[in-house]
Amino acid sequence: MPFGEFPILHYLGNIIDILLVWFVIYKLIMVVRGTKAVQLLKGITVIVIVNILSSFLGLHTLQWLMGQALDWGFIAVIVIFQPELRRALEQLGRGKIFSRNTVNEEEEQFQQIEAIVKATSYMAKRRIGALISIERDTGMGDYIETGIALNANLTSELLINIFIPNTPLHDGAVIIQRQQVSAAACYLPLSESPFISKELGTRHRAALGISEVTDSITIVVSEETGSISLTKNGDLHRDLSQDVMKEMLTRELLSTSKMSSSTLWTWRGKKNG
Repeated sequence: MPFGEFPILHYLGNIIDILLVWFVIYKLIMVVRGTKAVQLLKGITVIVIVNILSSFLGLHTLQWLMGQALDWGFIAVIVIFQPELRRALEQLGRGKIFSRNTVNEEEEQFQQIEAIVKATSYMAKRRIGALISIERDTGMGDYIETGIALNANLTSELLINIFIPNTPLHDGAVIIQRQQVSAAACYLPLSESPFISKELGTRHRAALGISEVTDSITIVVSEETGSISLTKNGDLHRDLSQDVMKEMLTRELLSTSKMSSSTLWTWRGKKNG
């Protein structure tokens, strides 16, 4: 019997189709968010609007120009959006269909948390100022470009050495991307919130600023007091102990619901030890 004779299945198929399209659009937005591609998308939107208005008002020359821009724009999009397209394909390749063993990925994330906690605890005791931002779904390509590219394996020793005072890379933020130190000495946007305490310095404002425009998690070690703070989604959590910071990082970066039982047991064992 033809598919069209089942209206319920037809409507269900349309709903699934729409949801899948919106999911793809959402993922594309999350990939380009925080990068220069956002500005380019705004430019494309302007061209589309001008093309519609010129057609409505009968501005034939302008409409022809906008039509040419749209007809050949796909080539420009491929060239201009090459980094974002590559990132999207990499994320697709890291999906469940092509992913490596989930336990191995969890172990890498666990090691990342351990390295960050160990480094920040060391620096806090010695009042070494630090600013560490961890990329999540929102791209941080624009901010990575402001710093010095490293693309190095994440270790506590590397983080500590970067923030040692009077070294070339200590001033600025470290951005961690896919369990690697992607860049150091990066500039992050400062928060303009009037509710920030006046006793907080530039590092805390930068940590809040990046959390307001991306979904990253940023850790701050105060140079004056040695206290550890964490920002996410525009919220600042101050004066965190080592255990509390570790729990927050684990909850945000390695959700307990997705952790394998062996990984969770290992984390709890090391925490209690």
